[in-house]
Amino acid sequence: MKKVILFLVCFCIGTISYSQEKKSVKNRGKKVAVDSMQWSREHYLVDRDSAYADPKIALKKLIGGNKRFVEGKSLKPRQDMVTIKKLESGQAPFATIVGCSDSRVPNEMIFDQGLGDLFIIRTAGQVSAAASYGSMEFATLKLKTKLIVVLGHTECGAVAAAVERPEDVPGHIVTLINEIKPAVAKCAHLPGDPVNNAVRQNVIDQVYNLRDLEPILHKKYVNGEILIVGAVYDIQTGKVEFLQETLLNLPLKK
Repeated sequence: MKKVILFLVCFCIGTISYSQEKKSVKNRGKKVAVDSMQWSREHYLVDRDSAYADPKIALKKLIGGNKRFVEGKSLKPRQDMVTIKKLESGQAPFATIVGCSDSRVPNEMIFDQGLGDLFIIRTAGQVSAAASYGSMEFATLKLKTKLIVVLGHTECGAVAAAVERPEDVPGHIVTLINEIKPAVAKCAHLPGDPVNNAVRQNVIDQVYNLRDLEPILHKKYVNGEILIVGAVYDIQTGKVEFLQETLLNLPLKK
């Protein structure tokens, strides 16, 4: 009888150990439990209230979410009927994403966020006009969202068109190309891929444009009430690179 009990105990311990092993991920040669404090810290798991209140925390929350996405460890939070019911009374997204319409860049997926987390504005080449500006201002004033991320992506078709400059562009597509041409010209001398160079420069230009946009965004940015930064999504790897050029000398809240 004692042997049977001992066998069952060993079997249970082995089963638990195997289950815990399946929950681990490799990190710097070590296995770290997905639900451990170390893993949570490295993937910046933080509650939405903190991210909503502080744009710098919101930025780290997006970085951590993309890290999970790239590693195949997405949590897919707040994507259930319970969340849908909670959001009936209103929304409080912790970040505004000004991105490209490209179907390969699903914002909630690549940042591992859920319903009500991101206020998203999308056009080809993330080119903004009056309606886009008004949407950003609405999110800033009405929804109190404090982080704006201009998100470009590699191999962008709109940017490629601006680089190639085709003749007789139909319809309103030419307006997109014309808006991106200045970025193309600025990096024409650079080595490497001309399209991806222009993608990066286009994001940087758009960030500075929004920082100077009167009467709402500029004032709130210089007062440190909001942050406006830029990033590029790599369609080959799934990784989002936040551009250092847009992360330097960020204003402090007055």
